[in-house]
Amino acid sequence: MQQSDLGLNLTTKRTRKREFLAEMNHVVPWGAMVELILPFAPEGRRGRPPFPLETMLRVHFMQQWFTLSDPAMEEALHDMPLFREFAGLNWNTRLPDETTILRFRHLLEKHKLAAQILEVVNELLRDKGLMLRAGTVVDATLIAAPSSTKNSSGERDPEMHQSKKGNQWYFGMKAHIGADAESGLVHTVRGTAGNVNDVVEGNTLLHGEETDVFADAGYQGAHRRPDAREGVAWHVAMRPGKRAALDKTSKLGQLINQVERLKASVRAKVEHPFRVIKRQFGHVKVRYRGLKKNTAQLNTLFALANLWMVRKKLVVLDGQIRRQTVIAA
Repeated sequence: MQQSDLGLNLTTKRTRKREFLAEMNHVVPWGAMVELILPFAPEGRRGRPPFPLETMLRVHFMQQWFTLSDPAMEEALHDMPLFREFAGLNWNTRLPDETTILRFRHLLEKHKLAAQILEVVNELLRDKGLMLRAGTVVDATLIAAPSSTKNSSGERDPEMHQSKKGNQWYFGMKAHIGADAESGLVHTVRGTAGNVNDVVEGNTLLHGEETDVFADAGYQGAHRRPDAREGVAWHVAMRPGKRAALDKTSKLGQLINQVERLKASVRAKVEHPFRVIKRQFGHVKVRYRGLKKNTAQLNTLFALANLWMVRKKLVVLDGQIRRQTVIAA
């Protein structure tokens, strides 16, 4: 029998997937996340013990990293020894099927654990000094949804909506985020229909401890809204038309333009987590119907994006801690 028939993975090549999973395996706080989920885990049925929570969590995260549906994840576990290895599954034991994978996701959704997973990650990053609390950058991005009515219900998702960006119309939802102004790490996630104006969600994206907020021109007037918080200074970009009309030859015009550039340099950090979930993780379309399920997925994606963005710093910090421990001993 050939090695491939046995499902063995004897290759020594460090592929990009293997390197990626090795890095994420190191930085994800598996113990803390399992402890979070454990109180809600159902008991196994007689004669069929449940899969370990960490195994199911690893499978769930691989779905996010590689844009896999429940059936596609089941097939990948059968086809790819690397994925089984990462999940802690042996080639000669039973593997989670798509129903088991679905039930685990529903468990997370039912108990709203995705937002708590984001908080567990951010608590770790704050403890390591990688996330500060003085400033927040807010922004939103459109996530496309299927506009076709060729489905079981014969209609588009009623919770999604059309939105115009530039001269083009989009159908889907918006992911609104509040990110740390220093690091660009996401601390708050909100999901809405695509037609909800950015400024409506602006103040809901603050964690309550910041003194300064940076935003693009779409958030004009956020500081005057009923839910605005006292003691928070909003640094909102000037509208493009107004900025284009500045007299760049005058000292005042040059000074205003320089201030706008400084504000833009801070706002640019919020684009990094968007790039990670869309380009690194491939999340450019919603996977489920309804805002609740898709917002839960966004919380998980941004939690994993935070870890991805600081993975090298976490490795360095962990190495320093280990060296200090050895010296102290």
